Amino acid sequence: MALSTWLLFVTVAAVSILSPGPAFLMAVRNGMAGGVRRVALSSLGNISGLLVIASAAVLGLGVVLTTSEMLFMILKLCGAGYLLYLGVRQWRNPASLVVARPDTSTRGRARVFSEGVLVALSNPKAILFFTALFPQFLDPRLPLAPQFTIMVGTFMVLSFTTLMAYGSLARQIARWLGSARRTRWFNRLVGSAFIGLGVSLLRLRQPV
Repeated sequence: MALSTWLLFVTVAAVSILSPGPAFLMAVRNGMAGGVRRVALSSLGNISGLLVIASAAVLGLGVVLTTSEMLFMILKLCGAGYLLYLGVRQWRNPASLVVARPDTSTRGRARVFSEGVLVALSNPKAILFFTALFPQFLDPRLPLAPQFTIMVGTFMVLSFTTLMAYGSLARQIARWLGSARRTRWFNRLVGSAFIGLGVSLLRLRQPV
């Protein structure tokens, strides 16, 4: 794979990754609630979901999604519903949740990881990225596997690094939310953002 192609892909991927979305909100929330370890778990879950999406796109499932109105609608409704659920749950969180001691049990860690996976899998925008943009960087004259490994690996590293940075920054300002009033408003702000993203997904149209 040509270096110029890879650099162009890095630029396009960085713009997509740095744009705030569900994974960004989850990293901020987990940074506030549980610190770097919790952010790492949810971020690992998120990039695992991205790997599944990228693999499905290469196998042709992404094309099926973009050409099937019913499948696209089902995925959009599931994704929007999950984001709305996260938003309502965050809005209703008690004022002490952000600074509460996180659940470090195996079940608690698995829940954080799986939540990251679900956020990635339920986001039609991520699927459309790998369906519409990703194939344009593949050279059909070269073996597919090395190109897939390089570009998807790059995307996953960029995503994980960015989410960790967002989560770590959020952790640094967690003390500012020491009062119940500020914590309550933070929960409502993040919850409203999740709800807003869910509503925006409902308005997402199938590409033609």
